[in-house]
Amino acid sequence: MSGTKVCIACVEENKLCECHHENPVKELGLSHEASENSSVLHSVINMVGMLIGLGQLSMPYAVESGGWISIFLLISLGVLTTYTSHILGNCLRRNPKSKSYSDIGYSAFGRHGHLLASLFIYLEIFMALVSYTISLHDNIAAAFPATFTNLHNGSFPAAKLTAVAVAIALPSLWIRNLSSISFLSSGGILMSAVIFMSVVYTAVFGGVLDDGRIPVLRLRNIPTVSGVYLFGFGGHIVFPNLYTSMKDPSKFTKVSIVSFATVTALYTALAITGAKMFGPNINPQVTLSLPKHLLVTKIALWATVLTPMTKYALEFAPLAIQLERSLPLTMSDRTKLVTRGLVGSTLLLVILALALTVPYFGYVLSLTGSLVSVTIAVILPCAFYVKICRDGMSKFTRAANVVFVVFGCVLGVLGSFDSSKLLVNKLVRVHGN
Repeated sequence: MSGTKVCIACVEENKLCECHHENPVKELGLSHEASENSSVLHSVINMVGMLIGLGQLSMPYAVESGGWISIFLLISLGVLTTYTSHILGNCLRRNPKSKSYSDIGYSAFGRHGHLLASLFIYLEIFMALVSYTISLHDNIAAAFPATFTNLHNGSFPAAKLTAVAVAIALPSLWIRNLSSISFLSSGGILMSAVIFMSVVYTAVFGGVLDDGRIPVLRLRNIPTVSGVYLFGFGGHIVFPNLYTSMKDPSKFTKVSIVSFATVTALYTALAITGAKMFGPNINPQVTLSLPKHLLVTKIALWATVLTPMTKYALEFAPLAIQLERSLPLTMSDRTKLVTRGLVGSTLLLVILALALTVPYFGYVLSLTGSLVSVTIAVILPCAFYVKICRDGMSKFTRAANVVFVVFGCVLGVLGSFDSSKLLVNKLVRVHGN
């Protein structure tokens, strides 16, 4: 999409603007001409950065829950989501006017497809922010006592510390400059790298005894485990933006293969290392299982605390852009900024309250993966592809994609049911006492 001025009505109707309104608004972000400058290497770095996040924290826990054979499920889902990333690129090539995930939904199924895609995009944003805040709460509760053992007799109110951290991150939701938001996201990538290296260092030099008493397979846990795995591969809502930013979009498939192979290898290495080290004692967040006396553990804990604080603005950006598009054209930029900031701040405070009420990271992550990530990363891409590219598609390809849709639906339903059941049981046990 070009950087020329467009009107809200045409943006919402997914068509080029030829209205010449007196009060147009400029499309947020860089112009299409200026933004098509990402090399293959740059695109790979961006895609890897989009995928790696909270998911890596729970990979060892998922292996312990599902058994060693579940590693093959992790790799298989990595391959499947690589394929669905590839077919999203095919959908974009078939309809060059599509620039976003919701645009692809519109191309496939009209307004209903656009609405469905948008619904799951915002649901993923909301649930991801809840997961980030729970992670912030859990790790800041461990980071402060580990770092400041002499203060307050080692007693720290985790809820208050979390509220302070969220308050510090709150101003980032008022940032309107997309370049500044991207700068914050690069900090999140750095924090993810620090966490991974901390676990590897602990495995090699930390003196942790091998506690790998993990069964070969726990079949009853596979639905919830698949949700955790899928959460780590669910970056598809931003892949269309990555596609349109490339110098040569025909290399998008190559970018997807390299990126997902890198991320899958990292997840697999982290899962095996963490599960082998801590066995049945592994925490849903591997950073909380690291020996508290080690300096590297303190670094990992603070890196995990900082990760959500760098992600809030980036996760909120799609909702903020849609919000600004829906505001009256007569509204001043200052009023739009205030509206955006107030809505974002209110949303984050609601998320904070929910995260403090339901601070069960593993269950929430599994539910998010089973309910949202599988839809975003598997079901919808395959359904969109069958509809948009049906002309010339072989019977085998069509059948395979229908099978993937059914497979995704089965995983989603079973995983959502089991995760919800576990979460409700946990809440009843805790609040019932």
